[in-house]
Amino acid sequence: MKSMTGFGSARVATPKLKAEITLRSLNNRYLDLSVQLPSSLLSLEKRIRDAVSERVRRGKVELGIRLTGSEAPSFARADQDAARAAAQALRELAQAAGLREEPGLSHLMAVEGVLLYDRGLDPEELWTGLEPGIRACLDDFDADRAREGQSARADMDRQLAVVEASLGLIAERAGELESFIVKDLRARFVQVMGDLADEARILSETAAYLAKHTINEELVRLRAHLDAFRAAMDDDQCGKKLDFICQELNREANTIGSKSAQVEVSQSVIRLKDAIENIREQVRNVE
Repeated sequence: MKSMTGFGSARVATPKLKAEITLRSLNNRYLDLSVQLPSSLLSLEKRIRDAVSERVRRGKVELGIRLTGSEAPSFARADQDAARAAAQALRELAQAAGLREEPGLSHLMAVEGVLLYDRGLDPEELWTGLEPGIRACLDDFDADRAREGQSARADMDRQLAVVEASLGLIAERAGELESFIVKDLRARFVQVMGDLADEARILSETAAYLAKHTINEELVRLRAHLDAFRAAMDDDQCGKKLDFICQELNREANTIGSKSAQVEVSQSVIRLKDAIENIREQVRNVE
């Protein structure tokens, strides 16, 4: 089990590339991957996205790479059309502001796109140096998510214990509920019909009433859902499945609550539903 929230980082240091890689994520229903790269690494964006998508299936994920140095030769060239357009825009800005200052070289150099740099790095060579760092960052990221996942699992285990305890109390009362229904219906028949009460009619009506109000089937399904939930918790990517099982648990709890008029059962159902809701809150953090 892994959390959707996590952080990872790694450094790359090769003769031609030095970089820092960071990876962070927040909860999200689907995978929403954002990659921030320097211009010299844009040719590798698809490979980087594929590497992350192989390991991460859900979450709002942000990967950033910052170059910290390179020993490869750099070449710079000026984009003259961009420089002329920037100069004209700066003149218009000065005129609008009531300034007589002409744009200088320092102003133009500060405009993005006027000076273009080429480090002369081959994409394949770049990827060879960068890929181990991407993998190391993902490993660090997964380790952090696994720690968060273990914490979430520990809390879910505590809530599951509450669910099972409440289920046990409800099951104890289920037999009492059936006995109460049988006795109550028989007393009502006798009260209304006296000696004319027909035993076959009493048994038939009692059976029909029990079919609508007993909770044995719900108890069996609840236990089956709990077993399925515990089994699914062992998977790395189980968030969607766990959320679906929680919906089923809650549905059975609601049915039990609607069928039972016993105070003790109603109180146990409230504790049961509260624990299920707490579990769902944790499941929303799971990948």
